[in-house]
Amino acid sequence: MKKYVAIGDIHGCGKTLQKLLEKLKPYEDRTMVFMGDYIDRGPNSKLAIDLAIEMGQKQECIYLRGNHEVMMIDAFKNNYAGHWTRNGGLQTMISLGIKNIQAEMPEPYNDFIYNSVYYYDTPDFFFIHGGIPPMITIEDFIHSNEIESGLWERSHLHASKVNWEKPVVFGHSPLEEPILDEMIIGTDTGCVFHNMPKLGKLSAVLLPERKIIQQPYSEY
Repeated sequence: MKKYVAIGDIHGCGKTLQKLLEKLKPYEDRTMVFMGDYIDRGPNSKLAIDLAIEMGQKQECIYLRGNHEVMMIDAFKNNYAGHWTRNGGLQTMISLGIKNIQAEMPEPYNDFIYNSVYYYDTPDFFFIHGGIPPMITIEDFIHSNEIESGLWERSHLHASKVNWEKPVVFGHSPLEEPILDEMIIGTDTGCVFHNMPKLGKLSAVLLPERKIIQQPYSEY
């Protein structure tokens, strides 16, 4: 079975990601799957993306698109940043030096955001930012017209049963600790929400072992 490292939502916590990646050096032989939401709310989206790009020069990396990347793309596409900035986009604009939403997104961040993928399907796991509705198969979901909805999905979190063919690995929903159930693997432990009780950690999940490696939020 191929081995992976799934990294939960970073949300501009660049320094925290930097420290987590130090802890992950022994696993550079694995495919690293970034679960999306690199940007917004936190202070250093630029560093977060820079580090993600740098990791791709060292080992195989998959860059999933999160719902916050979708909001950023829509803001530039529609020349309207209101929805994005209300959800943490202002911090990203400051970090990337974006002064005008009518301007082009600066490189290399433009390519990075637009080249992110909606999902990553493997023989043993299915990776997607938000999740999949519990009563649909993965195969049917892939062939539906609702792929982008999977970046916002949360209905599976409390499902007693799922119809998936394999475990689904996701981020998007902040958790006190990762979910490591047989078919449901949640990776987002709310790093950017470090002022809230029991959150404020950036988590990596080693697969197939389901081992957790974490880094508490850090600004330095």
